[in-house]
Amino acid sequence: MPKSLAEWLQHLETLHPVGIDLGLERVSRVAERMGLFKRPIANRVVIVAGTNGKGSTVAMVDAVARAHGWHVGTYSSPHLLRYNERVRINGQEADDACLVEGFERVEQARLEAPEISLTYFEAGTLCALWCLAQAELDLAVLEVGLGGRLDAVNIINADVAVVTTIAQDHASFLGTDIAQIGLEKAGIFRPLRPAVLGSESLPGSVADAAIALAAPVYRLGLAFNHSAEENSHLPWCWSGLTATGETLSLDALPDPGLPVDNAATALQALALTGLTLTLKATQNALASVNLPGRMQWIGQWCLDVGHNPHAATYVARHLPVPPDTGRQWAVIGMLNDKDVDGVIAALAPRITDWVCVTLDGERGHTANELAERIKAHGGCVRLCADSPEAGVDAMAEMLTDKDRILVTGSFFTVAALLARSLPQASRS
Repeated sequence: MPKSLAEWLQHLETLHPVGIDLGLERVSRVAERMGLFKRPIANRVVIVAGTNGKGSTVAMVDAVARAHGWHVGTYSSPHLLRYNERVRINGQEADDACLVEGFERVEQARLEAPEISLTYFEAGTLCALWCLAQAELDLAVLEVGLGGRLDAVNIINADVAVVTTIAQDHASFLGTDIAQIGLEKAGIFRPLRPAVLGSESLPGSVADAAIALAAPVYRLGLAFNHSAEENSHLPWCWSGLTATGETLSLDALPDPGLPVDNAATALQALALTGLTLTLKATQNALASVNLPGRMQWIGQWCLDVGHNPHAATYVARHLPVPPDTGRQWAVIGMLNDKDVDGVIAALAPRITDWVCVTLDGERGHTANELAERIKAHGGCVRLCADSPEAGVDAMAEMLTDKDRILVTGSFFTVAALLARSLPQASRS
């Protein structure tokens, strides 16, 4: 049996013939063998699904709950630099020892007769649930990996279920019909338990799925709302409801640096868990929340993992205009199962100079392929490089201190550059 976390992660790659195999039967059987269904993994569980905005919603639910004194654990994916990022307990990454013990428990259960095959994600989810269950938490916040109905996270019953946004992504698994995608995401809803809808433009299938389960529906723009305006960093107000129908309101909330729709959704979800939201604790949490790789600024560089048109549109709207004579660069690397043309079209009005980079692996687009697509949209491609690191090195001498650089298109692109220092131009 593997000893170190690195050995376990390598072992997980060998457990199943395909990387993604949606369905709950295998993972549920192993979870039962592990005893994960004997008692709740936490006093309360919030599960978050959606195409975009899951990570920021999880981060804000976590931050606000901890600011109120709750013990909170989270599970999210994928990670950027360290696998440990996926499991956090009271704001701290799970240590190697906890994860190794979790994987040992998963493996022991998996190998009981008859042996059960698990994907990398399924084994990782079971390990995370075991780690969270040991921590005696007030709240566990779980992020769905892909879809909802058949995602491994959905073996757990949510006390409050959240759907953030619905857009096209993972078309080979979820299809391209928005209503059907909405139904898949809504698969995390449970009878009579609150369903929080975090966008005013969700397809009707999401609310219909909740209503069919007699799940109370809390929709942005109806049950809860906020006063923030697009691209405004001014204080904003939130209003929402408790599970008993009492009205709540919080004023003078700070810009969290993340989508305010998701902040409002996080507050509504927490109100439904029974947490009594106080103004000071909420302000402190939103002012300090941090989520790497989401509109993350490092000097003149902005790093965002957006990889579909919906996310790219948000990035384009929120990119500040560079100083006079400055250029807006984009370093882009993408996987070939994404809507590349849709992402380029969303970003193109804001980008003056493109740097295309190759991502390794059979799913990675080459830089030259991306360049051809960008040129077809009328974009100016300044460089092509064999990797994100090589692209940054090649463009470093071309930058001025008035330039701004967006790094985007994939978790892989952002992770590669977060792992190294980024050059800051010194010449004007």
